Amino acid sequence: MIRFEQVSVTYGDAAAPAVQGIDLTVPEGELCLLVGPSGVGKSTVLNAVCGLVPHFTGGTLHGRVTVDGRDTRTHKPRELTDVVGTVGQDPLAHFVTDTVEDELAYGMESLGLAPDVMRRRVEETLDLLGLADLRDRAITTLSGGQMQRVAIGSVLTTHPKVLVLDEPTSALDPAAAEEVLSVLQRLVHDLGTTVLLAEHRLERVVQYADQVILLPSPGAAPVMGTPADIMAISPVHPPVVALGRLADWSPLPLTVRDARRKATTLRERLTGVTPPAPGTGSGSPRSTLSPVPAPASPPGPAPAPGATSPGAGTNAVAAVSGLGVRRGQMDALYRVDLNVRAGETVALMGRNGAGKSTLLGTLVGMHQPSAGTVRVGGAAPHRTSPRALLRHVGLVPQEPRDLLYADTVAAECTMADQDAAAPAGSCRALVTRLLPDVPDSAHPRDLSEGQRLALALAVVLTARPPLLLLDEPTRGLDYAAKARLIEVLRTLTTDGHAIILATHDVELAAELAHRVVILADGEVVADGPTDEIVVSSPSFAPQVAKVLAPLPWLTVPQVAHALEATA
Repeated sequence: MIRFEQVSVTYGDAAAPAVQGIDLTVPEGELCLLVGPSGVGKSTVLNAVCGLVPHFTGGTLHGRVTVDGRDTRTHKPRELTDVVGTVGQDPLAHFVTDTVEDELAYGMESLGLAPDVMRRRVEETLDLLGLADLRDRAITTLSGGQMQRVAIGSVLTTHPKVLVLDEPTSALDPAAAEEVLSVLQRLVHDLGTTVLLAEHRLERVVQYADQVILLPSPGAAPVMGTPADIMAISPVHPPVVALGRLADWSPLPLTVRDARRKATTLRERLTGVTPPAPGTGSGSPRSTLSPVPAPASPPGPAPAPGATSPGAGTNAVAAVSGLGVRRGQMDALYRVDLNVRAGETVALMGRNGAGKSTLLGTLVGMHQPSAGTVRVGGAAPHRTSPRALLRHVGLVPQEPRDLLYADTVAAECTMADQDAAAPAGSCRALVTRLLPDVPDSAHPRDLSEGQRLALALAVVLTARPPLLLLDEPTRGLDYAAKARLIEVLRTLTTDGHAIILATHDVELAAELAHRVVILADGEVVADGPTDEIVVSSPSFAPQVAKVLAPLPWLTVPQVAHALEATA
């Protein structure tokens, strides 16, 4: 169905091709997973299938790409829409209408389908993706995860032969991600649809794949094989595979079920050993990355919802009491109590639309409370000027490009230094640590999603805010990039910063957070130590916790550290 014949793509005046030596075939009716570290060209490969490369992105394409016999070099993207449906990393850029139902119908209108066919397919898609309650909602009022489902649905309604998806579950909560992947699996198995998707959260998708294409490094030829064979050699792999490598299991498990069957001996070795507390790492050294006064005492457990949270005294950098926020006719937040103190990392979790992003936005003054109070560094955010608030709190939004306006990385760094009144070169030093290979001349739009996130994080950190807010910080990051981000954030908390991160990444929460706060329909339904909250929830438990239950282990680094200590 999809055929690459000695394909290479070179952008502009780049010294080397973005991808080269691609020679492979994706058969009809298979789900093929494209994996590799950030920046190796996965999006380029996907865009070559739908014709965006080279017709939209520019650059030079050598070789030949065909989809259902159509050459993408001679067929522009609009001439492939009846064959290929595409969903990119940014769902907002995908939309052309104002409401959910209109968006689902738009693609079929473009193809001239009959009204009764359109109506039936819209209803089927609303049910498939759990969007029925959102059909009349304005797209601008949806959460990031809800937008992702609408973008996928707008492609499904046209019934394409090939689906191309770039990070389709990155903004989805665990339950919604399972729903979307189940839908894709049914399309493959029941309708013979060919699915090619790139995804960094391999713990969610690898068990669904028929084939895996690995791009091992920039410019390297791809390797294609079964999921088990590729995961054995891949530099990016899910926690269950990392645990299998650590324990020398053969064959490597791809699912929690397979790993549990092999884990008896490992559980016996770990019985009686106490894992380190979540969020503490393995003793990484202090750093002067962005120093603020260190906390008087290490973060401790949080009380039950409604009680006074730890840090509600003088050490609190953020205090929220009885907070209510209305967005239109909807209560986005209702009676929220939250206190965060210096040196603490809090993970906000919950379903898409639960109010996580709204809470972060309220902490930086984007939303005015309809009830209750919000204080950040003693200031009311919605009554404080942005420049003054920058000294108290910084937000890295779901879309990092919202913070990036300049034409080069160097210009972004200069602007960040000026806005924060920081010494010249402060932002560039942070970028060098997070992005060692990105030149000053690079345009932010040419960076990968993960690289843009790191640049936006450096811009925010230049002002050294005592409170750092991150909204879905691991979107677009591979496991190595996520590990670097975790070390940077852990160093910040060691230096006294407080961090609140809204995330659907249960592995990130298990690795980094001291506390987990779960929101549902705008209310706090759980607030407590990470190991207690995530282990008690089947939806939010990380893979290692599921494999080694009932033992209290959450992450592969915890297990590795214990095995080294007991060897």
